[in-house]
Amino acid sequence: MNLVARIGAEAPAKSWAQARDTARDAAGEPLPAVARELADALGHALAEPLVALTDLPPFDTSAMDGWAVAGPGPWRLGGTGVLAGGRPEPLAEGTAVSIATGAELPPGPIAVLRSEHGEVERSARILFNRAPSPPVPGRDVRPRGQECRSGEPLLPAGTTVTPAVLGLAAAAGYDRLVVHRRPTVELLVLGDELLDSGLPRRGGVRDALSPLLPPMLQCGGDVIGRRRIADDFELLHDAIRHSPADVVVTTGSTAAGPVDFLHAALAETGARLLVDSVAVRPGHPMLLAELPPAADGRNRRLVGLPGNPLAAVAGTVTLAFPLLRRLSGRPDAEPRRVEVSAELPGHPRSTRLLPVLLRENAAAPLPFDGPAMLRGLALADGLAVVPPGGLPIGSTVDVLEVPRP
Repeated sequence: MNLVARIGAEAPAKSWAQARDTARDAAGEPLPAVARELADALGHALAEPLVALTDLPPFDTSAMDGWAVAGPGPWRLGGTGVLAGGRPEPLAEGTAVSIATGAELPPGPIAVLRSEHGEVERSARILFNRAPSPPVPGRDVRPRGQECRSGEPLLPAGTTVTPAVLGLAAAAGYDRLVVHRRPTVELLVLGDELLDSGLPRRGGVRDALSPLLPPMLQCGGDVIGRRRIADDFELLHDAIRHSPADVVVTTGSTAAGPVDFLHAALAETGARLLVDSVAVRPGHPMLLAELPPAADGRNRRLVGLPGNPLAAVAGTVTLAFPLLRRLSGRPDAEPRRVEVSAELPGHPRSTRLLPVLLRENAAAPLPFDGPAMLRGLALADGLAVVPPGGLPIGSTVDVLEVPRP
């Protein structure tokens, strides 16, 4: 059906769950895998399992500062000590050498005597044990392969590369990681009434979406630009048509008002509408479209968010994040299932996304939850997915995390 013919028509709204499934399916396969230096892989998803390239630790190491000792004490001290990164000489029975935490142990059945458990007779260079029991081989030693063996799977494909993952990859022998390319995102903020600074005046309101959405979208993709687009059909059509991004995100113009040109611009562009309103409050006039491919053949999508701030966030977690996560090769974020500690009001017919506080694994609603409000969201631990009719105290509810940088 031609999209122009649908402008102003009452299209059947998808359920909230159906809309999320459609957004995931619209992504198709994750974006291609690329090899990146460790520092450039942060925030990407592993395109293949991370497998240890070495034993960890790669050799027996000392878990404490102290002495490596061979045999029962007392021990004759020798050598200049073993530091991390040094290569130790073999120890003869009855001898010891000072050793630092993380240093490689000499070969053989070696124990470590902690520094607080040893006493040195300096003139004779004899080390005595002052611990309650004698040291035995393996005590205070990190044995080779304690964490993993070479060839052992460490992390599955789809794992997000965090700082901890970078550290593990480096320790396991990697210089580069094979990850999925993150989708590029361009944000188009629509509306003549939006002000960049100062107090609201002369019918204008502050633009809350330009500071709100880019860092949120950055959690799912690489935001390559943000543009303000006036309420003008040609300007909007041109911006959509020539956007270089994998995913175009627009705010406002999703309804059928006198300056809501998004449906007409999509029709003129040759887009295919996949979602045109969702049975969710706030944010029901959101949409998802498949755009004509880019000049280089890349698939492109557009997520149309409502212009009200909380409604735009609802559209982001409903359509944008399922799409972006699938494109980037990451699994869906699982909601948190918690008890309801205070009644959660619902909409008569639609799912409601309600800002809530979580205390002792229980959800309570926050005030200021209207579609144009952000005060409740600023205090919220997440968005409760409230079914039509609401939920009473003592029931359970899924809570979605609101992504934060």
